[in-house]
Amino acid sequence: MVSPKGPAICVPITPSGDSSQLFFLAENSYIIRLNISIVKAYNETVEGPSRRKLWFWWLVFIFFVLTAVWLTAQLVDRQTQPLSKQPGLYRVVRVDDGDTIVVDMNGVKETVRFIGVDTPETHHPKLPVQCYGQKAAAFTGRLLANQSVRLQADSLGTNRDRYDRLLRYVYLPDGQLLDKLLIAEGYGFAYTYFPFEKLLEFKAAELKARLAQRGLWAKCEIINRSGGGHATGPAQLAAP
Repeated sequence: MVSPKGPAICVPITPSGDSSQLFFLAENSYIIRLNISIVKAYNETVEGPSRRKLWFWWLVFIFFVLTAVWLTAQLVDRQTQPLSKQPGLYRVVRVDDGDTIVVDMNGVKETVRFIGVDTPETHHPKLPVQCYGQKAAAFTGRLLANQSVRLQADSLGTNRDRYDRLLRYVYLPDGQLLDKLLIAEGYGFAYTYFPFEKLLEFKAAELKARLAQRGLWAKCEIINRSGGGHATGPAQLAAP
């Protein structure tokens, strides 16, 4: 059976137009097609004013569905929209661990979580200090001591994570991408649980570091997580 032709209703959820957008197509929407079927079945037995009344309430239903979709799109867009004012460099105030720093952003201290990289934990409330976590934090600390960094958002990700940290690529003053550098030098893993633009690039850097046995790949117990990620064992189990 061929579905009835009708205009496609497209509602972008993210401003970037990427694969995370949600498209509502009238001819493919299960809910709308179900209501059309109900209306048609009802029309076979009902005539006159009752039929017009049913069509009126069906249109009211469609209006509320589209209104709910629009409101949802506005809420998600507000979360995913990167900060509009990000000129120049931002001074690093503090290094929390290998993949998290605090910067002075236009007079406001913001915690920044690096996109696409996961370094071993050093301050997790439910986990012990992980192997190479302190080395990763020291590596980031050395590179960012008395430095300013350039921050860049990712069009495939959200503006902040669930801990309200800004999600950004972090570029050193010499132009190197610190997120990738941590992976390439064996201080962290590619974080593949969420989509981001440089995913394949970071996975390639991880594979290269693994084959070369750099950093944690040679010194730590590597734990494979569900979903394709990795972690290291406790720090006391590190190889000498």
